[in-house]
Amino acid sequence: MSDQKEKNQLNIELSEEIAEGTYSNLAIITHSSAEIVIDFIRVMPGVPKAKVKSRILMTPQHAKRLLRALADNINKFESLHGTITENEGFGGLPMNFGPTAKA
Repeated sequence: MSDQKEKNQLNIELSEEIAEGTYSNLAIITHSSAEIVIDFIRVMPGVPKAKVKSRILMTPQHAKRLLRALADNINKFESLHGTITENEGFGGLPMNFGPTAKA
């Protein structure tokens, strides 16, 4: 049984650069018929321009799994630390899903 478990394990490597992470306070999500695109952006106060810091592309099936996993982790976080309160907007920018693209 343990041999089967070892065969099913995935070895994931995390480089130092990626381990540092990238801060994002805005996400714009678009999709086509085949993929979901999530652009992570860092908006700075008083700066009228912002750059996409990271773009993640995935299949709709993987995006749905990510949605479930994120909801599960938020529920666990809130059970330990209390309800996360949402602020309306960020510097005039709505914090919701961005435009929908068609390809």
